[in-house]
Amino acid sequence: MFSHLLANDAPDALQRFMRLLETSLADGTFAKLLLSKPVGEDKTLQRLMVREVQLRGERQLSFLWRHQTKDITKNHPVPEALRLVVGQLGTEFHNAHLLAGNQEVQLAFSRKGRPTIRVGKVDAAAAPAEGDAHDREKQRLLSIESPFWTDLSLTHEVRGERQLVPAMARKWKQINRFIEIFSSAFNNSTLAASPDVHVADFGSGKGYLTFAMHDWLRRQGKDAQVVGVELRDDMVALCRGAAQRHGLAGLRFDQGDVRSYTPKRLDVMIALHACDIATDFAIHLGLRAGAQIIMCSPCCHKQLRPQMTLPATLRPMLQHGIHLGQEAEMVTDSLRALLLEAEGYETQVFEFVALEHTSKNKMILAIKKPGVQPEARRQEVLAQIEAIKAFYGIRQQALQELLCAA
Repeated sequence: MFSHLLANDAPDALQRFMRLLETSLADGTFAKLLLSKPVGEDKTLQRLMVREVQLRGERQLSFLWRHQTKDITKNHPVPEALRLVVGQLGTEFHNAHLLAGNQEVQLAFSRKGRPTIRVGKVDAAAAPAEGDAHDREKQRLLSIESPFWTDLSLTHEVRGERQLVPAMARKWKQINRFIEIFSSAFNNSTLAASPDVHVADFGSGKGYLTFAMHDWLRRQGKDAQVVGVELRDDMVALCRGAAQRHGLAGLRFDQGDVRSYTPKRLDVMIALHACDIATDFAIHLGLRAGAQIIMCSPCCHKQLRPQMTLPATLRPMLQHGIHLGQEAEMVTDSLRALLLEAEGYETQVFEFVALEHTSKNKMILAIKKPGVQPEARRQEVLAQIEAIKAFYGIRQQALQELLCAA
């Protein structure tokens, strides 16, 4: 691929290396660039990793400066990025390693500053075949190299590179699946045109989704203001420390409860695995704040099951406890979805991730419709809700009571 750039009359090794880099960017074969063996004045600097990203539809190169105690990420348009790279070679770093297609290019400087270049092929046995979709890792919306993942014990460093902790593979898949859903909802909402977005993640726990949303929104060029709300002190302290260490502006963690927490502005409300009626309180908060997107993954459906009287036709089927529990979950989440629809949201209930990964796999996704909900449609949905309640003998449903009390 690069043989024509290595002729005897080609310029010196540094210039040839830069031409190879420019060519790989032009023909779409660029994979990554690693600069190592630092020789500059900053003794804490270890390496510089460069990858391609898309920001607001613009092609840029993302620079990850890895230091002993911190990582710094900066994005640059391609022409500016190329000028920065050539300025680093031989002055700040004495080694460079370029991966492009099935080729790898290595540039090395001697102690006297003389550059040499070597081009070889990537070992086919070490990489999946070009056309084998099953062997290639699925394209992700998040980067495993983001340094905060190590603070959250999702990644660790192996031979100088960040890699996924094997035991966290399922968690990584769940996080990426969530961001796939979130990104689709975001792009189909009015928030896609907004320069800033305010997000609250209730029951944020160890902060996986909170960090992921902040990271994804920032990569889209949004001024993301993301808060994780969590009851447990240790989890809040862990996440705060990670956000501060990596200088993640617009990301914070508060100790609080969804029943009493009141954000100044809320565009996106997230509540995953909120127990029983805590999900109803979270949805109500999102509705009260006028959130454009509401995402819930409910669990522990306790409120309706004791109230349900079984219609005669269903008794033989629902006499088994497991079936009755599943029916109660279905009725609970159906009522929640209908109440959201009555409030002017386009609502879906679907499988979040496969049951093989987690039993808590249901997602309620609601996106605010533009304009005002027609009153006739609202009354039609409310009538459906009352019919379902009457069929099962349900007297109380938390979200409906919260809405009526407002």
